Amino acid sequence: MSILSENKIMMNAVAKDKYEAIAIAGQLLVEGDHVTKDYIPKMLEREEVVSTYMGGGLAIPHGTKDAKPYIKSTGLSIARFPEGVDFGGDEPAFVVIGIAAAGDEHMEVLTNVAMIFTEDDAIERIMNAASPLDIIGIFEGGVQV
Repeated sequence: MSILSENKIMMNAVAKDKYEAIAIAGQLLVEGDHVTKDYIPKMLEREEVVSTYMGGGLAIPHGTKDAKPYIKSTGLSIARFPEGVDFGGDEPAFVVIGIAAAGDEHMEVLTNVAMIFTEDDAIERIMNAASPLDIIGIFEGGVQV
């Protein structure tokens, strides 16, 4: 099973607030069979403790430490919000990446995702991607959009 696949990417998501956006990212992880539905409340709980907004239009919601029993395998989901979602940061989040990491892979996955976004144009490239495959290409360091 791939960490990221087309069925875990939503190109034109809409959410009324950050909690709905997080639930969308979590539901994609559920549908990808990476987590049980009980993982989503743990993602929302983490957001109550500390914002998962990273700045620059990116949010990376993930579960709390006690969410481990609900994780089946490591996976990513990506929801693109063309209208943006207010996460309480300096600007709206346009890309919301849900993360579920099995075992001790959590920091490695977060670090790898963060590295992609060290490039100034990463959000723009994702927002301009024509298809889920193009987005996967960006994450795999392949296709330039």
